[in-house]
Amino acid sequence: MNTRAPLRRFARLIAAPVALVIGMGALAACGSDTDAKNGKNGKDDKANAAATADGFPRTLTHAMGSTTIPAKPKRVVVLDTGELDDVTMLGITPVGAVAPHLKSEGGFPAYLKGRTDGTKDVGPSAEPNLELIASLKPDLILSSKVRHEKIYDKLKAIAPTVFTATTGFPWKANLAVHAKALGRENEAATALKTYEDRARKLGAAIKAKNGGKEPTASVVRFVAGPTRLYQKDSFSGVVLSDIGLRRPASQDVHGAMLEVGPEQIDKADADLVFVTVSDDPGKTQQSVVESNPVWKDLGAVKNNKVVKVTDETWMSGIGVQAATSMLADVAKAAGVDLPK
Repeated sequence: MNTRAPLRRFARLIAAPVALVIGMGALAACGSDTDAKNGKNGKDDKANAAATADGFPRTLTHAMGSTTIPAKPKRVVVLDTGELDDVTMLGITPVGAVAPHLKSEGGFPAYLKGRTDGTKDVGPSAEPNLELIASLKPDLILSSKVRHEKIYDKLKAIAPTVFTATTGFPWKANLAVHAKALGRENEAATALKTYEDRARKLGAAIKAKNGGKEPTASVVRFVAGPTRLYQKDSFSGVVLSDIGLRRPASQDVHGAMLEVGPEQIDKADADLVFVTVSDDPGKTQQSVVESNPVWKDLGAVKNNKVVKVTDETWMSGIGVQAATSMLADVAKAAGVDLPK
């Protein structure tokens, strides 16, 4: 198999959001008269050779400017869930992280169980604990401009800090930024290709089961306030597009979401309706919507095709691991096996 192809595609993916400049320290003059006079024994040359091998130090241009990372990061702090998914997927247990801000029961995502053992909660998301972050002695901090622009200067005073512009829809491009900062580009490219291959195979299996036609899929989220229908330019929207599922008209547009009231919930109707709840159901309109005659008249409701799924994967996961969990949910709802 040509392993260069996914890496070339991954490189094209990251060209817009991140430009990488690798700056290497000047190599000591090996065997020079100066070295001899100073009594050097080649240790500097070995250190610089190691730096060349792993590509550090390196400078990244990102949403807040440019940041130089002296060595391959080991002690990482992440301040949002997309970063948490990416870092743990790439084999790093962060020393500090922020738990999902809408996870009512608290704690890190259940789908990452075993990958956050020993990670300190440095939240809340709106006001991360800067003193605690500093005490963890991180060598890299990851977040986004949309979340923590106001404290960027304070964070970069603690450790090299890299921000993406936003979260959600550009999750694949964000993975590329995080992988560059961590020096794990190959691992990220491989993981993304594996996920996308499974998504395509899942779509083909669902299409075959449905007589050659893809079913429509709708995403409904109950939050405090109007109910949200998620469109194509959202994390869940990207995953459903990767699978190849069609969307109802209200969601088959380039937008993040549409807010509706109980009387407009017919816009959610589809062959499969996936439902998440972001918080305490009592704070949302879930009971009002689901007792509404408009909801009860939906084809998916009548056909028992409304599927309850977890908010922390479908909404706040925003990474390959959460997306893979979504594939399993879709496969089960569609009545097919999840491809290996």
